[in-house]
Amino acid sequence: MILDNLTLRPATHADALCIGVLATQVFLDTYATEGIRPALAREVLQTMSPQAFAPLLLDPSIGFILAELNAHLVGFAQLQLPALRDDVPSRRAAELQRLYVQARFASVGVGTRLLRAAEAEAAALGADTLWLTAWSGNQRARAFYARRGYADIGATSHHFEQESFENRLFVRALGSTAA
Repeated sequence: MILDNLTLRPATHADALCIGVLATQVFLDTYATEGIRPALAREVLQTMSPQAFAPLLLDPSIGFILAELNAHLVGFAQLQLPALRDDVPSRRAAELQRLYVQARFASVGVGTRLLRAAEAEAAALGADTLWLTAWSGNQRARAFYARRGYADIGATSHHFEQESFENRLFVRALGSTAA
């Protein structure tokens, strides 16, 4: 079973290369379903490259949890604390900024293990709430979070260049069930 050999660990600055490449792959698999266009290509190069992740890995308010199989990166969670929003009913909230798993390893528990580890890390750092956004068109992600106790509390938008994309805002209180 895949999960028997899965290891989770915090990322280091040396992981920027593999995180950037995996992020690019998962992002394009998810959002470039009709092909690549200039705005999307620029977004990927600006936000998913190893050079974009390198400073994030040094930021003390951002944490990364890596999922590896046989020393190969197959997924990661990116967490920010604190992360306050007016529409999230907590002053001690953390944001799950990304939860990316290679398609081959989806639906076998890797995402759930990463999510639970991110919840536990956020709670250990003092957060009482974890929130995230998921693209409205990503039914798989929306169903994943709903099945794991996240409440969809409304619409929000993601912007790049002159484009806007509807996302859904999900929230979950952290407590004894976030293990």
